[in-house]
Amino acid sequence: MTDFHFYTPTEICFGKSSEDQLPALLKKYGAHKVLVHYGGGSAERSGLLPKIRTMLSGAGIPFVELGGVVPNPLLSLVRKGIELCRKEGVDFILAVGGGSVIDSSKGIGYGLKYEGDVWDFFDAKAVPQAAVPVGVVLTIPASGSEMSDSTVITNDAEGLKRGCNSDICRPKFAIMNPERTFTLPPYQTACGVTDILMHTMERYFSKSHMDITDAIAEGLLRTVMEAGPKVLENPEDYDLRASIMWAGSLSHNGLTGCGGVSDFGTHRLEHELSTMYGVAHGAGLAALWCFWAGYVKAEDPSRFESFSKNVLGGREPISAMRDFFHSIGMPASIPELIGRKATEEEIEEMSMRCSRGGEFKVGNFKKLGKKEMRDIYNLANQ
Repeated sequence: MTDFHFYTPTEICFGKSSEDQLPALLKKYGAHKVLVHYGGGSAERSGLLPKIRTMLSGAGIPFVELGGVVPNPLLSLVRKGIELCRKEGVDFILAVGGGSVIDSSKGIGYGLKYEGDVWDFFDAKAVPQAAVPVGVVLTIPASGSEMSDSTVITNDAEGLKRGCNSDICRPKFAIMNPERTFTLPPYQTACGVTDILMHTMERYFSKSHMDITDAIAEGLLRTVMEAGPKVLENPEDYDLRASIMWAGSLSHNGLTGCGGVSDFGTHRLEHELSTMYGVAHGAGLAALWCFWAGYVKAEDPSRFESFSKNVLGGREPISAMRDFFHSIGMPASIPELIGRKATEEEIEEMSMRCSRGGEFKVGNFKKLGKKEMRDIYNLANQ
């Protein structure tokens, strides 16, 4: 195992009607004027946004709103949010939604404390030193951004999707009511389940690991793989939704990687898929993982043997995961994802972007340069 630093400062309020604690939490963490940041109309139609407006007004907490967050959140909206918050004197950002809304909120938080362009953090030209605090009312369990140090933003002008990791952006609190996920469409639920699994698998497939961490990771993976298909059949099963929601947070707060060296090669490869084709992140991960696994398996077959024995009941890992993805309606190749094969030119462009012109490698289980990236994209394109 490797030495590690585990930091998870986010306060969790979990359960039915947990959003009722919102005003007290905002006051606890020093909010004087709040940006309520959200995506489309679902939060409005569900009654959640009207309830939040009523609670904030009743508690005497001033707020402004900014909607319009889309999957693979856009730099242009982050910049708009920074401008709005500076104009309005906002000192706290409330993300109402899932990972895209949370990441957009984190981006705004970074930008408000920086004199340059916020994209500098995602383009590795600067390192965050401060951020306006963020709180979360979670409605989509998937990304784990409500407890993570990760932010991923798409530069819509340049067609680039980049991440920035810093403990500074970890939310102050996350309100998590599983009832708010009952109405999620099946495809969105399945994408979330896939993302949750992948956040732990990206950490699990490490040449350095720790027995207790492995046991935690394996338990989480088994639970989500059991709950995922069941919740698609019973979308209002509170206990299933609660297990998935909590697993989403634990999968990306660092717990399932303590003592190991995370990989995240599949995530980096997927960023180029979702940038080029506008696909859901979870679906893109499902389309790539089996081919990444086949490509790197020889690096340490014992990890795949442990995965088979302790998670999959002895089944062959790659075929078992392909079957699982299909069972929840996820694609397991690029043609299944986009409805056609990617062109040679598209694969070359994705490889160039992922490798930043051939100068950058991703992953740790096996280091992937431009050639290896292109190989995996081609395998997934059959």
